[in-house]
Amino acid sequence: MKSAVTISLVAEAKGGPFVFWDDLAGGCGEASRLGFEAVEIFPTSAESLNVQEVKNLLARHGLRVSAVGTGAGWVKHKLRLTDPDPAVRRRACEFARGLIAAAGELDAPAIIGSMQGRCESGVNRTQVLEWLGEALEELSGQSAHCNQVLLYEPLNRYETDVFTRQGEAAAFLRSLRSQNVRLLCDLFHMNLEERSIAGALLEAGPLVGHIHWVDSNRQAMGFGHTEVAPIVAALRAIGYSGYLSAEVLPLPNGVAAAQQSLESFRRWTSSS
Repeated sequence: MKSAVTISLVAEAKGGPFVFWDDLAGGCGEASRLGFEAVEIFPTSAESLNVQEVKNLLARHGLRVSAVGTGAGWVKHKLRLTDPDPAVRRRACEFARGLIAAAGELDAPAIIGSMQGRCESGVNRTQVLEWLGEALEELSGQSAHCNQVLLYEPLNRYETDVFTRQGEAAAFLRSLRSQNVRLLCDLFHMNLEERSIAGALLEAGPLVGHIHWVDSNRQAMGFGHTEVAPIVAALRAIGYSGYLSAEVLPLPNGVAAAQQSLESFRRWTSSS
């Protein structure tokens, strides 16, 4: 398994669970100095992300990109893949497609999280899932063209009512024509929603494509009460070799949160 840390460039997401903020060069420098293998980037749009600049930073600091987030699509631009307005759904897909292309140039997958939206009043769940499925199939097709998977993230009940549990989301992904979508399993959301985090990971099995390495209180792993041993055992049991990415609140500050995240990563991934 590999280590990663988050960098948000989205001012509208201030206060959210991202370790480094605003300064991509500075975040990459800190990530490299501390010993992370990769960064997870949350840009405001594809147009705002200078891919060549990112490549230069990665080469300078010996880093990779673990994933690229699309959350600004909702937080900044109010675009959702399941919006009742078909024009909004189309703009949402176009926004995500731009970031999928940028992520592909960086040899990384893109994440669909908050852009999934929620079931609006007056729109039944069956319709919402149909719209979501159509969007994921379209976007995962582009991801495949970029030689990447598409990451879909179930959120907790306070952020969405589409899918909150990994098993239900996994069953939905298996029903799609495209089999190029994987789960982003965020341990904070799972702490709220799953009966057993380890059991949910085992159930999802090969569909697990990315992990947000975060404690029960959304702080760095080790600052809350998550029982880590069975989670790591489950990841090993399913043969997971991807990233454990620190998407955590920058408490008591970004550097301290990053240090704690990396210390916990090393402790648990190096143990037998």
